[in-house]
Amino acid sequence: MTSCALPGNRRLSGAEFFRRAAVRLSVDPPETLGHPPVRYFDDHDGDPEVMAAIAAMRQVRTAAVLVPIITRAEPTVLFTRRTGHLTDHASQIAFPGGKMEVNDATPAAAALREAEEEIALDRCFVEPIGYLDVHVTPSGYCIVPTLARIREGFALRVSPGEVDSAFEAPLAFLMAPENYQRQQAQWKQLSTSVSAIQFGEDKIWGVTAGILRNLSERIYKD
Repeated sequence: MTSCALPGNRRLSGAEFFRRAAVRLSVDPPETLGHPPVRYFDDHDGDPEVMAAIAAMRQVRTAAVLVPIITRAEPTVLFTRRTGHLTDHASQIAFPGGKMEVNDATPAAAALREAEEEIALDRCFVEPIGYLDVHVTPSGYCIVPTLARIREGFALRVSPGEVDSAFEAPLAFLMAPENYQRQQAQWKQLSTSVSAIQFGEDKIWGVTAGILRNLSERIYKD
């Protein structure tokens, strides 16, 4: 494994983090949505053969995830552990989210709905701040991450059909460049590498780690 450089290498207070996020992000739906190319391809960086193979895939569905930042004395990020029987990304660490449905007015609305369905996160505790960059996964999903401020006092209840459990990790830890590694991965018999961050016994990698990298770029980079 090798170190993975991130642009944000200094600590921000919670107040400064949310101030920057409000200034730098927008709740207007991304203009790139549904109009390739988009900015990220599931964090598979650098290899032209891999990038070309992913770009050649037909875009299947738009999906939305919530990137929930909890306003504790030291802000934390809320994650889910997916159940092991799911078809896509079984047992992986993820953000709450899923496919957009016809009744979802925006990706943010879809992310809020999915968070309610997966972990019973009451939207009255959630303040959407804005969208991060669109990601496309090798499986063909166009993922729109919505960064959100989560007020303390909420209670969670996981949906066992989708989620095993939920946990929090310190935002400062996730934004520290020294905590990231590059790991080798295989996709359609092609060798590539993805970002990964180890938090206790949990490995956060792939598109989830890619979204965290993008969060660092958007908020921490001067």
